[in-house]
Amino acid sequence: MTAKDKPESEVPESAGPGTGTIAEATVNMPPKARFVEGSTMRHVFVMTSTGSVGLMAVFLVDFANLFYIAQLGQQNLAAAIGYAGTILFFNVSICIGITIAATALVSRYIGQGERDRARHMAGSALAFIVLVTIVVAALMIAFADSSLSLLGATGETKAIAKGFLMIVLPSMPIMGFGMCLSGLLRAQGDAKRAMYVTLGAGFAAALLDPLFIFGFDLGVTGAAIATVCSRVVMVMIGLYGAVKIHDLVGMPSLSGMTADASALAGIALPAVLTNIATPVGNAYITGAIAPYGDDAVAGWAVIGRIIPVAFGAIFALSGAIGPILGQNFGARKFDRVRQAMRDALILMIGYCLVVWAILFLLQGFVISIFDATEHAAELISFFCTVAAFGFLFNGGLFVANAAFNNLGFPTLSTLFNWGKATIGTIPFVWAGSAWMGATGVLLGQAVGALLFGLASIIVCFRVLRTLDTRDPDERKPPLWRSGASAFSSAKSATLHN
Repeated sequence: MTAKDKPESEVPESAGPGTGTIAEATVNMPPKARFVEGSTMRHVFVMTSTGSVGLMAVFLVDFANLFYIAQLGQQNLAAAIGYAGTILFFNVSICIGITIAATALVSRYIGQGERDRARHMAGSALAFIVLVTIVVAALMIAFADSSLSLLGATGETKAIAKGFLMIVLPSMPIMGFGMCLSGLLRAQGDAKRAMYVTLGAGFAAALLDPLFIFGFDLGVTGAAIATVCSRVVMVMIGLYGAVKIHDLVGMPSLSGMTADASALAGIALPAVLTNIATPVGNAYITGAIAPYGDDAVAGWAVIGRIIPVAFGAIFALSGAIGPILGQNFGARKFDRVRQAMRDALILMIGYCLVVWAILFLLQGFVISIFDATEHAAELISFFCTVAAFGFLFNGGLFVANAAFNNLGFPTLSTLFNWGKATIGTIPFVWAGSAWMGATGVLLGQAVGALLFGLASIIVCFRVLRTLDTRDPDERKPPLWRSGASAFSSAKSATLHN
């Protein structure tokens, strides 16, 4: 079957009249920059909705994981998953940071029509994420015990959490490889296959979780094994889409990999710092809740699973907007960059308001299915009624961070995320806890999100207004620009508008 005989959704953007097979079309023609024309709102909606389906699948499995564990009738098991999840959040955040860099650079090269450069960068990014995650996983395994103690885990709860981590942490390079493949597919504009990567992993875990937890009577250990298996499935699906369908992954030379590593690190380091700020803040919150007992930590663990399921589209939006901004920035279509940001914020606000209303109406149901009692039920109810409103501003921060990372100002996203995780978390959580107890911890977190979310959006649009008003040399920075020079330019842009 030739490329033109395929359904439109199956034909790569590079395929045109007269091409042969899909592989031939991809090899012989440069990938088309899909996002530089057409409705930006449509691009944002399609990329977000397809990304949401895949993410929701993974998050629903995590949600089901905790649900299955809750059915075993022991609060310390749910608390153990909560402690382990806080540490694993660091892993995911590091992988997201590197994936952001890969997506930004590859999408920008595609927007510039530089196919070979995009392929080489994709190959370097995959090698980069594997090497980094091997080192990080080894360090986390070595310090797992002390990390759990720092979070407030003790006794049997701590032992269960450590056992879970010892199984899942070694699979961190596999997870990173799969996440990066999904990011490369988004950079190409293949939202459907990027969705398949996480959707396939979610389905695998959905099938294996009850089998290992109940069928083999392995409990928390079974949940950990199912998690590792789902990550292997993620890589297999991602390789098929990125290599077989799009031929998007090349093998650069050693000298090319060195240069690519520098470019990747320029975006990845501040992006990783940006992303690990969130788990640092969450770790502080977990520590603040721990004195209220395993029951309260179990409630916080449930909230930790509710958030990605309920607000998965916002996580997807922050990833979806990146390639759209990157391609249009590479093509120097700055009006479309600004319009895409406005569209993303409109979509985010509408979605968050609807989800907040749904959570308020369903809070009793959520409490009942997790058999939550006392502090756990109180925390869940307060989140669904009040604290969930904070995600309206968290979403604004996510979207602003995507713009900073893809437009050459990654240090700004680092500053805002760390500001929120420290200044926007510690004093507010401390005050809330002293005033209202465990529920005050959630209130303090929401207040900090409001302040930093609004500030990030204001700064983001000030920077966006300068993209086509600065000198030509200044608006075409090296792709690896970051650090002080990036912050200096962004600061200057902000002060002059």
